[in-house]
Amino acid sequence: MSANELFVVTGATGRTGSAAAKTLFDAGKRVRVVVRDEPKGDVWAALGADVAVADFSDLAALCKAFSGADGAYIVSPPQYSSEHLFSQAGAMARSIAKAVKLANLSRLVVLSSIGAEQPEGTGWIAMNRMLEESLSDTRLPVTFLRAAYFMENWAPLVKMAVRQRQLPSFLSPLNQEFPMIAAADIGRMAAETLCENWDGVRVIDLEGPARYSPNDIAEHLSLTLGEAISPFSIPESDWAQSIAGRGFSSAAICGFIEMTQGINTGHIAFDDLLSVERRQGTITLDVVMDTLAAG
Repeated sequence: MSANELFVVTGATGRTGSAAAKTLFDAGKRVRVVVRDEPKGDVWAALGADVAVADFSDLAALCKAFSGADGAYIVSPPQYSSEHLFSQAGAMARSIAKAVKLANLSRLVVLSSIGAEQPEGTGWIAMNRMLEESLSDTRLPVTFLRAAYFMENWAPLVKMAVRQRQLPSFLSPLNQEFPMIAAADIGRMAAETLCENWDGVRVIDLEGPARYSPNDIAEHLSLTLGEAISPFSIPESDWAQSIAGRGFSSAAICGFIEMTQGINTGHIAFDDLLSVERRQGTITLDVVMDTLAAG
């Protein structure tokens, strides 16, 4: 592998993209970040990165962003405020696929999700499936990182627990241990994978060093805050109201409900019978929860 290889990182202003870019920088790699608004690239330009301004729906801008690069980390941002978020996700997936093929990138690492292999009943995760299908058709070497439930998804619920001394949970039952992972671990492993060589399509399942239940999260918050935090399951009938007002369209809310039902029933889960690679992160729940509780 040449020391002069150039890697493109999309989503560099987000959690996994910023971690991927930082990991590549720390490894002495050349990095180009893709942002939608030029000022958001200033911090990366100051570190020595190339900055490309592009929207995933703009094929010409994407081709320019990928031009001359060897590989890319792809994070396609969901449009949760749109009533057409699934059709928009499909259009972006096709645009990304055309751009990376025209740029003839030597390899791609793509953020996907646990459950993306399921053809239905996955809600938001259907958008990851669309991206996988479009990029698999490019015939470029591509690795899909099917990440577990983000630990950071608990942020709004942890804020409520700090105020109310009760932890609401969409995940249920409360004693069920679910695979979770920290965003920083995803970004780091994405960068490390991008520095590897492979042929064809790979799938890597990503999860943290252990699995955790809502009870585990409440117990840790109790220790952190110095008083008892009681977990409780949010009734399904209240899910829509619980996330209303956060900028989600009605279509996005329906997608959230279907996804969460799939997680709770086990329809969305890692399939231990599939012959895929699995990697574990190192960041534990307590590290993320301490950060969320403090913020």
